[in-house]
Amino acid sequence: MTRNPVFCALDTTDPEAALALARKIHGLVGGLKLGLEFFAANGPAGVRAVAGGGVPLFLDLKFHDIPNTVAGAIRGAVRLSPLMTTLHAGGGAEMMRAAVDAAGSEAQRLGVARPKILAVTVLTSMSGDDLSATGVGSSMVDQVRRLAALAQEAGVDGVVCSAHEVEALRAECGPGFQLVIPGIRPAWAAANDQKRVLTPSEAMAKGADWLVIGRPITAAADPAEAAAHIARELDGADPR
Repeated sequence: MTRNPVFCALDTTDPEAALALARKIHGLVGGLKLGLEFFAANGPAGVRAVAGGGVPLFLDLKFHDIPNTVAGAIRGAVRLSPLMTTLHAGGGAEMMRAAVDAAGSEAQRLGVARPKILAVTVLTSMSGDDLSATGVGSSMVDQVRRLAALAQEAGVDGVVCSAHEVEALRAECGPGFQLVIPGIRPAWAAANDQKRVLTPSEAMAKGADWLVIGRPITAAADPAEAAAHIARELDGADPR
């Protein structure tokens, strides 16, 4: 494994708990993911406190609003220097183009690297029945492919999708399109509320670029050992 593809999801509102976890797993994961739960409670200052010092940051805020509002939100996110940030593909091509343009212009203004803009296709907590209940008549794979194609046309860098759609999206969108996969569960971890899951090794074998793993690490009795266990699995070593 030339790089560690795991972003650990610190899904908490407690900045001290998040910082303590970040310190425990430092060097054992590829980066940290902070999302709406943490951001709503602690704001930009909380993000800087936990993910400062050059730790790769996945700022997962899933913006979904009119194009002008999302562009403004993206400009604010760029100031936190994330490696990646998210919006909902369901917001449409105009919204996604506005986000990409805003990210580029703000990064240039600040003299920082532009974050990768990722589009969320269908939440990994949703099943086919859940999708149908929202009025979408397409199959899960068809809906994910449709939204991914729209996102690519709008200029975003990649998508967040289930591991079960990786092969289809890699074939359709090509090797340069980033595929970020949440809902990853090692064989020894509980699935919890994720319905479309694979193990870390399975997801990478299918063509994933990055993996998001939360509770198998953060809820473990020893988070550092859990993170190291996953890294060993990804290296192909016997994890026992």
